[in-house]
Amino acid sequence: METPTANLERERLLKLADEYREKGYEVFFHPNSEELPDFLNKYRPDMIVRRGEENVVIEVKSRSSLNSSSNQDLRNLAQAVEKHPDWRFELVMTNPEDIMYSLKAEGSLQEHEIESQLQVARQLTTQHPESAILYSWSLVEATLRLIAQKEELSLERFDPHYLVKQLATEGVISKSEYQLLMNALLLRNSIAHGFKTTQLTQNSVSELIELTEQLLETLHTGDEAG
Repeated sequence: METPTANLERERLLKLADEYREKGYEVFFHPNSEELPDFLNKYRPDMIVRRGEENVVIEVKSRSSLNSSSNQDLRNLAQAVEKHPDWRFELVMTNPEDIMYSLKAEGSLQEHEIESQLQVARQLTTQHPESAILYSWSLVEATLRLIAQKEELSLERFDPHYLVKQLATEGVISKSEYQLLMNALLLRNSIAHGFKTTQLTQNSVSELIELTEQLLETLHTGDEAG
């Protein structure tokens, strides 16, 4: 019998498949070895979608299904995919908490608050990278919400996976920025939920802080131009 978590993940996967089909993608559920490229032959992703030269590897997870092992598997899969230019990795979270999260988004940090708090995040990087990645992620997420607002994007919700994906889909952030954010989010999730990770380095935190500063700059430049 299917667990509530598995059922929720399956329903989300089916909905995603319909969304991609409507956009003209070819959809492969739980692709077998013949449907996978060689560099993914040891993985069994939930779904692959293809349109022209674009290929997307999709995993659907619930918070309750994430653990140290699954987080490591996801990171390995993401790293395998990002080495190939016509491929991208998409992790979709299905969490009931996202509804409450959306309701709280109105009290988000503003630009000047993010800028000042980035200095604190930078100071934490050397001695406390775990704290720094948690702090930095909160700041980049607030920045992404400001960008979405400025671009007048119609967002169904504000959970981080959805937010990053929509900004990438709309061309607001580049593929390399998308990949950096997804990698940082996997690290942040591992640490936030009490799992050990060997992937976290001072450099990975610094890259996230620098990206946040760059995104803030484009937001500010846009304000001056407007």
